[in-house]
Amino acid sequence: MNLVENSELVVEAQAPLPTRYGSFTVFVFRAANEPEGREHVAIVSGDVKGAEDVPVRMHSECLTSEVIGSLKCDCREQLETALSRIARNGRGVVLYLRQEGRGIGLANKIRAYALQAQGVDTVDANRELGLPDDSRTYDQSAAMLRWLGVRSVRLMTNNPEKEHSLRSLGVVVKGRIPVLIRPNPHSLAYLEAKRDRMRHKLPVQLAAVGTDDAE
Repeated sequence: MNLVENSELVVEAQAPLPTRYGSFTVFVFRAANEPEGREHVAIVSGDVKGAEDVPVRMHSECLTSEVIGSLKCDCREQLETALSRIARNGRGVVLYLRQEGRGIGLANKIRAYALQAQGVDTVDANRELGLPDDSRTYDQSAAMLRWLGVRSVRLMTNNPEKEHSLRSLGVVVKGRIPVLIRPNPHSLAYLEAKRDRMRHKLPVQLAAVGTDDAE
């Protein structure tokens, strides 16, 4: 595939990348309608052009867990689980989206954390700051999948809103693959709020979840 520019995307670069999970090809995209410098990444295993039922994870950036090692969420574990499963499967895509804090940005995310430290849950913390529960968009994901030539996907997510959003953007979603991570004492309340208030498909007994439950 050649690097291209169109009305949706600028494809900046691509290269093979060996990782601890397996070997991937990494594509760097910039959305034409987004702030200059915001780059999104497609991490691809195998040949996905023209493929059906491709396992796809749309994963939003989480600096606090992925870089600092925060225990307040399961984002790092979800990313690592998706990469590992896709590498073992031999075909799939992780779309890494630069939408920190469900789209509110790093500073607002830390402000929300300060409220959570006082006992406010993740939904009400955003609302107290005058922010939406979730301001992410997925038009860039649909554009990347079109560019990669993926014909249909099985979405690796616990969030049904991601399914609805992709379908509304014209992506054929054949099904959902849960990504269930056992909570720790710091992330349990966060996951319960996502289940109870944001309709994420998570089990009632979260503490019994194992990382292999969705295999």
